Amino acid sequence: MYRALIRPLLYLLPAETAHHLAFGCLRLLAAIPGMKALMRSMLHRGDPASHVRALGLDFPNPIGLAAGFDKDAIGYEALGALGFGFVEVGTLTGQPQPGNPRPRLFRLPQDRALVNRMGFNNRGSAGAVARLQRPHQTIVGANIGKTKVVSEENAITDYVASAKRIGPHADYVVVNVSSPNTPGLRDLQTTDKLRPLLVAVREALNEVSPARRVPLLVKIAPDLADEDVDAVADLALDLGLDGIIATNTTIRREGLRSDAAEVERCGDGGLSGPPLHERSLEVLKRLRASVGARLVLISVGGIETAEQAWERIQAGATLVQVYTAFIYEGPLLPSRLAKGVAELARQSQ
Repeated sequence: MYRALIRPLLYLLPAETAHHLAFGCLRLLAAIPGMKALMRSMLHRGDPASHVRALGLDFPNPIGLAAGFDKDAIGYEALGALGFGFVEVGTLTGQPQPGNPRPRLFRLPQDRALVNRMGFNNRGSAGAVARLQRPHQTIVGANIGKTKVVSEENAITDYVASAKRIGPHADYVVVNVSSPNTPGLRDLQTTDKLRPLLVAVREALNEVSPARRVPLLVKIAPDLADEDVDAVADLALDLGLDGIIATNTTIRREGLRSDAAEVERCGDGGLSGPPLHERSLEVLKRLRASVGARLVLISVGGIETAEQAWERIQAGATLVQVYTAFIYEGPLLPSRLAKGVAELARQSQ
């Protein structure tokens, strides 16, 4: 029904408008008394074969929703009721910001891909606290980034402010230094700049949550050179991080099936979806070779099927995330992926 009827109607609208409409409808549906419980009973897969213990948490399945969909932590329980094993909210910044001018989200249907240059539009980390501290059934990660108007010299202070606010209420925290849509952000991936940032965020989390160690991860770009991927892996081990998320969107445009003029109309921004699959898998394998089983690796980028999710798990991912496939496949995707991964896990035993 989604692919045959709902998606064509949504695609009559600009991509960002369609997103807000669909997400709003989901939240309204979940607000009906008893509806979230009904959705969970129908869609949430609690199969023991797909259960994952990681980051000190019990994940009902390894299929997560990547950051960027629920930027302000306004609907993570509704999303979790669809069958996601966890939901990552954000990216949240130290200060509220409108993001880049519209249009800033584009579809490339021939590639089943998206191009976004959203620019961390969000209401700020302070505004998310009240929503994150509500009791919830869904495992919720919080992705934090740098406010655009904050200089690189003050970036650590900006990240620390967000970490202190949301740390006590998030199941895990992710330092995002890999979006291509905030000027200079990816420069923070160099280890000489990344080290003090991660040290400061770790100290902030310890300060505000002394009774519970809040897991800390870093999210990296697919466009890093292999030697830089290795350097981040070494740094993560040295600092005792809990994990790495690989990968964010890419600025590359090679190998697309879409018409060149259509790609050009999308302009700059991060490309997500199947064109990212091969490189994200390469980065995952490289990270696993570097860190072994000492860190949790969350793989994201171009995953559309249970077989692809299982391939990432076999390649070393503890958990996986989707985003673009959720846009193209609709609300039944997380449940379908979780069921498929459970079946593949049983077959491998």
